[in-house]
Amino acid sequence: MLGVKVLASAAVTLDGVEFANMIRIGQLTPGICPFRQFAELAA
Repeated sequence: MLGVKVLASAAVTLDGVEFANMIRIGQLTPGICPFRQFAELAA
């Protein structure tokens, strides 16, 4: 299995996975744009 070679890429990938899980289980904050919420999570 090939690994992620850059730590920054791994961090962004994990943030995306966590955000997808938040969408799936309905943990989005009402009243906030989902893109803005993802950007805050990734920062």
